Amino acid sequence: MKKIKATLLLALMTGAVTFAQRGSSPDRHQDSYHRDLTVEQLATLKTKKMTLALDLTEKQREQVFDFNVTEAEFHKEKMEERKAKKAEREHSRLTSVERYAMENKRLDHMTAKQEGLKKILSDEQFKQWKKMILQKHAIDKQQRQKERRGR
Repeated sequence: MKKIKATLLLALMTGAVTFAQRGSSPDRHQDSYHRDLTVEQLATLKTKKMTLALDLTEKQREQVFDFNVTEAEFHKEKMEERKAKKAEREHSRLTSVERYAMENKRLDHMTAKQEGLKKILSDEQFKQWKKMILQKHAIDKQQRQKERRGR
């Protein structure tokens, strides 16, 4: 009887440790969530969130929606491009030139995005949006660091 209890206890503890280590990444959940939505659905959700946070006017809401549609199309295109490259390249690492070019493109896109929103939003709304983005990046960074420590 003691052997059965000990075996059962060992099996439960092993299962609990395995389950605790697996965890669930918020990024993985969010990626699958976004993957299932259309470009228009993504743009609508993002526009509504921005409307609530920034108190957009009707005209601004329409302009932000068009802007978000363009952004969502860009991100869907990039996601497909990454999938194709991943399948093609397998596990090889990027060269320093490729990393530089990729980071340079990303920063150019972010600058253009910021300039586009600056034209649509008032100064106060733009400051609030910038603050929201910085907070989101800080939270994302903390989650990535948590995941790295958990490995």
